[in-house]
Amino acid sequence: MNTVLIFDFTKESIIDNWKIVDDGVMGGLSTSNFFVDNTGNGVFKGTVSTKNSGGFCSVRHFFKPLSIKSNKTFWIRVKGDGKKYQFRVKSTVSDSHSYIYEFQTTTDWQNIQIPINEMYASFRGRTLNIPNYDGTTLEEIAFLIGNKKAESFELLIDKVEVK
Repeated sequence: MNTVLIFDFTKESIIDNWKIVDDGVMGGLSTSNFFVDNTGNGVFKGTVSTKNSGGFCSVRHFFKPLSIKSNKTFWIRVKGDGKKYQFRVKSTVSDSHSYIYEFQTTTDWQNIQIPINEMYASFRGRTLNIPNYDGTTLEEIAFLIGNKKAESFELLIDKVEVK
């Protein structure tokens, strides 16, 4: 099994290639930020607002293309707040759609296994009638919260890898 480390947060992590994309891109009022805390975890936190047709916050990480075709599972180590999140990937950053897997957090550290072939294609909240993700190429990962309600959130991220 060939493990591919996508990101492992430490106190010295440079997060220039992590970008916030909230519903403000379509007129919404949700706000979030992303930073590395003093213990070396990525922290994605903010407030989701459903006003002005909004309702989501996301943080995205862009990188050079990877082929993960021989891998079967994403492994993410996170500590949440009891809320549901999405882990999202894009084959290329220019794709309009993402491949999505929803996961439920607890307030403890969790190692979440995400079968690559269960990640379904979606665009603007609608499932697309195209095949599930196959891992041929990978250029972006993202975490998104959008539970159709106004809420504050905080997700700690330790590591993202593919096995």
